[in-house]
Amino acid sequence: MSQLSQVFTRASTGLDAPLVTIEVHISSGLPGFSIVGLPEGAVRESKERVRSALINSQFKFPKGRITVSLAPANLPKSGGRYDLPIAIGLLLASGQIKEKINLDGFELYGELGLNGSLRAIEGLLPAIIASSQDAHNIILPTQESAQYTLVNQAKIYPCEHLLQVCDFLQGTSNVNQLVRKLTNKQTIYNNDFSQVKGQHHAKRALEVVASGGHNLLLVGTPGSGKTMLAERLPSIMSPLSDDKALERASIYSVANKRLDLTQLKVRPFRSPHHSSSAVALVGGGSIPKPGEISLAHEGVLFLDELPEFPRSVLEVLRQPLENGVIHLSRAAQQTTFPANFQLIGAMNPCPCGYYGDGTSKCHCTEDQIDRYKNKISGPLLDRIDMVLSRPLKTQPNQTKPNQNHPFFPTIQINKTAFYPAPQKTLGILQKISPVFAKTKK
Repeated sequence: MSQLSQVFTRASTGLDAPLVTIEVHISSGLPGFSIVGLPEGAVRESKERVRSALINSQFKFPKGRITVSLAPANLPKSGGRYDLPIAIGLLLASGQIKEKINLDGFELYGELGLNGSLRAIEGLLPAIIASSQDAHNIILPTQESAQYTLVNQAKIYPCEHLLQVCDFLQGTSNVNQLVRKLTNKQTIYNNDFSQVKGQHHAKRALEVVASGGHNLLLVGTPGSGKTMLAERLPSIMSPLSDDKALERASIYSVANKRLDLTQLKVRPFRSPHHSSSAVALVGGGSIPKPGEISLAHEGVLFLDELPEFPRSVLEVLRQPLENGVIHLSRAAQQTTFPANFQLIGAMNPCPCGYYGDGTSKCHCTEDQIDRYKNKISGPLLDRIDMVLSRPLKTQPNQTKPNQNHPFFPTIQINKTAFYPAPQKTLGILQKISPVFAKTKK
């Protein structure tokens, strides 16, 4: 006698979460357990976790030939999120539980421990968003469930054990729905712009960068405050809207990175090391994961020691800087991640770092300086809107910078960045500060 059951869940493909129908069929014949529908390693191993979880939860593992179908069959399935729906499907097909709740309106997620406990899974937030849009109820592990309250109108029922899920579906016990909690706490910045003393022209340049969403290149000697200024840029940028904050949380969820919910609306600041690969920056892998440019979405990507990055790594930034997205194509699937970030680069004026500081420390030749600067290609420099040269260290009690200093800082503006009215914009900036009179043609 054949027995069939059907349970719903969702797969993870980047920031998309297509619906997956799990069908469990138990038929007579030699005992066997097969999973079909392009399951990857973790999904194929779920049969052992499900078997032990059912036995240790005082259920009987069904005898006979068991076939689990993950539809659509052409969509790759990965991760441990399918353990709970497979286990519930087995119990329904074998008649060990009788549902009193219509499962057509429910989606189940969760990895099973061998004792039947539910464990948190990565990349679940996009699935929660898609489920709420379809007005489905959601059963998931209690662990890290607080972040899912970010999704408006999501009906979430957190559970800790397989037995708790079974009792809830049979109507013998109640599970409290997760309540959305809105916090209006004032954002606290560890690196605040108000902490900067002096650096008047540099601060004014950052204010223009923050207000206009421009890319900036800081050029200066070691210790002149390039990194310090860049780290404090997010504190003068406007907080993220609810939709943008949810999008940022989804990216971090897919990347399996923890996100402090109290800092959810703070603009992200990412600063990868110059030894990072191109895949680390733009993302990738056999199952595409977001890279640094996507983790910096709607925030700041700071590349310190810019010429030390391999040129091939820097060149991959050219298309995302223009389009605001990154398209990743792999043999198994194609994924698109958002990458609308502000690029802040920092570099020394020469290989030793002390060219033009007014001392005799620099012994670099002109050829060495040219080779050093030529590590950054012209097309990438064309996408950088402003260049701040030699920000000087000023004393805290100094009200104005010394404009008679032989190495007074200068700001260069790439006029093409202010399309379609560059002359008008430059005129406004020149009225704000006379330093903007020095522009690059």
